[in-house]
Amino acid sequence: MIRMFRSEWLKLRKSVIWLLAVVSPLLAGLVGFLSSLEDAEVIGGSPWLYALSMMAALHAMLFLPLLTGVFAALVCRYEHAGGGWKQLFSLPVSRSQVYLVKYVFIMLLLAITQLLFLAALIGIGLALGFPGPIPWKEIIISCAGGWIACLPLAALQLAVSTAWSSFAAPLAVNVVFTLPNMLVANSTEYGPYYPWVQPMLAMIPSDEMSFGAFNISPVTLFVVIGGSFLLFLVSGWTYFAKKAV
Repeated sequence: MIRMFRSEWLKLRKSVIWLLAVVSPLLAGLVGFLSSLEDAEVIGGSPWLYALSMMAALHAMLFLPLLTGVFAALVCRYEHAGGGWKQLFSLPVSRSQVYLVKYVFIMLLLAITQLLFLAALIGIGLALGFPGPIPWKEIIISCAGGWIACLPLAALQLAVSTAWSSFAAPLAVNVVFTLPNMLVANSTEYGPYYPWVQPMLAMIPSDEMSFGAFNISPVTLFVVIGGSFLLFLVSGWTYFAKKAV
């Protein structure tokens, strides 16, 4: 397993995947900086949580779901090119190991993205001199919640990326289902069950929004995330184990 992780690292270390991990936190940080600089009204009385909500609205609603699909497509790109799957399966490794390593690698990339998002938020607060102590609990719960909410998305996108050899096709599917997030997030009926909007629901501070689907309970949200994660992971792994190459 360690050698397989090293192999994935060697394949991706010089790719654009690392630049992509930085883009979303930087853009979200710019939004948070401008919002906190210009808006005198601070929701909930905390400039930290206000900046977090503004940044998460862009990062978790749009870029984080898109990055999940991009990362999944990139970790499978080399195997789809030039008979890479056949070469990989000729080695003394099981398909389950291959699938698990690729999934864990996707989640590690998302964890790096979330850590950069956290660093951008802290940098904005320090640069603008936000008063009061840093609400570490709320910030960490938000960043960790966004990462956890990507578990089913990563499982689904990995399944799609292993099934289709085209690099563009899985990304196109991800874009099509990510764009409705703004509308779906406001629906208490569909929002909690829509995989692409769950990162946003998990990252927005609970006291910041009280409309639409933002007032769902954390228990409901994470039960849905856990259930869809198991469904997508098992389904994708079952297909991959039987995939003809």
